[in-house]
Amino acid sequence: MPPTDASTDAGTAPETGPGADPCPGPGTDSEDTLELRLPEELMALLGGAPEPAGPGGPEGPTGSAGPTGPSGRTDSSGSTGAAGGSAATGSAGATGAGAGVAGATGVAAAVGSAGPVGSVGSAGPVGGDLLDGVAEWGPTETPVGAFQLVPVRVERDLPLVTRWMNDPAVAAFWELAGAESVTEEHLRRQTDGDGRSVPCLGLLEGTPMSYWEIYRADLDQLARHYPARPHDTGVHLLIGGVAHRGHGLGSALLRAVADLVLDRRPACARVVAEPDLRNIPSVSAFLSGGFRFSAEVELPGKRAALMVRDRALRDLL
Repeated sequence: MPPTDASTDAGTAPETGPGADPCPGPGTDSEDTLELRLPEELMALLGGAPEPAGPGGPEGPTGSAGPTGPSGRTDSSGSTGAAGGSAATGSAGATGAGAGVAGATGVAAAVGSAGPVGSVGSAGPVGGDLLDGVAEWGPTETPVGAFQLVPVRVERDLPLVTRWMNDPAVAAFWELAGAESVTEEHLRRQTDGDGRSVPCLGLLEGTPMSYWEIYRADLDQLARHYPARPHDTGVHLLIGGVAHRGHGLGSALLRAVADLVLDRRPACARVVAEPDLRNIPSVSAFLSGGFRFSAEVELPGKRAALMVRDRALRDLL
């Protein structure tokens, strides 16, 4: 599972214990109980059902995105700790505002021209992935401007993402600092995988300013550490430019993207994240973005705060 920390706004990480996670009544979407009905994709991985049409074979039980670092995602790409979680929202920008602008023209132009940009390489059931076609989700209006997730195209976006990953604030949680080959390996494990994790650039008013990973949490190793339900969808985020940090952007975008997931994925009842408990700004950003603190979970590379945005509670939080 890639990172899930989103450092942006100041806040206090919630504590476990009485009152930390309200106990919803039976039958509500916010109740953290184990769903015994396994999704077809997971059954396919276990050999109990035919594989879904198209995806080029599973990448393994850990999903596709992140490293086992801070975020506890144990795929092999090494992005687990930071993305959705760490330098994520508020602390991540690698090369400052300039980094976010670099390459913006190319990405924006690509989005406006020939169809979806950078969709996952293998052919998935819908739009080339197991997430109902992230490339086709389109833009959404947010309090901070028009925002769109654009699937990464490695050949086009590698230099920009690499710069962001080498920012010390980002590297502390994502653990992907180094040559372009380090970031490239992490990205290709997702783009060349079966579509369960989609790396994206986040464009705000047409300018790339953040990196996201949208992934099937129920098919990720994270599912071994909490009562996952079919189609639970996870998010990892980092804000790329210094100029975009510390102004509440992380919280606003987390809310917008979580609601976009719920709008575009009817089968998904919950959006989840697992920021490092040490990353107080990230946990605070998720709370301000409409997520609730569900539990502390011990992941391979960190102790994380399990954050949940429920479809049933989206209008209340």
